[in-house]
Amino acid sequence: MRRRASRGVAFILVLWVIALMSILLGSYAVIARTENLQARHLFDATAARYAAESGIHRAVYELRNPDPLTRWVADGRPYEFDFDDAHIELRMTDDSGKIDINVADAVMLKALFQSTGLEELRAEELADAIVDWRDPDDLAGVHGAEESEYKQADLKYGPRNAPFETVSEIQQVLGMDYDIYRSIEKAITLYSGRNQPSAGYAPIEVLRALPGMTEEQAQMILTQRQALPPGSPPSGLLLPDGTPVVAEGGGLTYSIESRATLPNGSSTRLDATIRLGGQGVGGRPFVVLRWRDGEDQ
Repeated sequence: MRRRASRGVAFILVLWVIALMSILLGSYAVIARTENLQARHLFDATAARYAAESGIHRAVYELRNPDPLTRWVADGRPYEFDFDDAHIELRMTDDSGKIDINVADAVMLKALFQSTGLEELRAEELADAIVDWRDPDDLAGVHGAEESEYKQADLKYGPRNAPFETVSEIQQVLGMDYDIYRSIEKAITLYSGRNQPSAGYAPIEVLRALPGMTEEQAQMILTQRQALPPGSPPSGLLLPDGTPVVAEGGGLTYSIESRATLPNGSSTRLDATIRLGGQGVGGRPFVVLRWRDGEDQ
């Protein structure tokens, strides 16, 4: 009986050892698989990122094309091509079609905010606060905000009283929140120097803000404008007030969205604002004014 009991205990111990070894082996297998997936994801993300960066360089090359009949048009229309195993999607926007927050008046800014769905008073407050942020004086506009208003809001900073230095700086303006910023981000710039955006290059977010514009008219102008072949003037397109849509005011500063997608579905997007080069920038083909890595999937 003692011998049988000893054999029974030994059998149970063997079973426990086998179970423990199975758990350890299973854990090692899971860890190895997880590390392999992480390494693969990192490799795919890196490959997609550099493929997207190649899209930025391709866009610069096409924008510098001296032939207007084959030069890519920076009015937001999509361009696609393959780079090695990646598929690249590009959209370029001439910043002269955007609203310059260092130059635009309160009327233009108010229209931009109202086009996103904000009520009139809130749009006026934000527009005046932006003007007060960038102007050199300490006198608040009718609905604006200077140092005292920021203190009343328990903020530890006040308006710059100087031009905006980055587009994202507008988030610090009193009354601005992230949702509003995201709704206007594609419509604003620091680099056009224009009081009014050029409708020939304006993105849909800007077209909606033009006087008298409806959503249907904005979509129609965008679709017809992007259907024109390169080098063709947008003849026949009119704004609600009867002003012809012309591709005038094209500058040297462009916003570029480049998305690279790998065969397995992994993708990365880069958003860049660049200025084409020349003698003023040491002969380089372009300089980067703004750069942001987008989402990886």
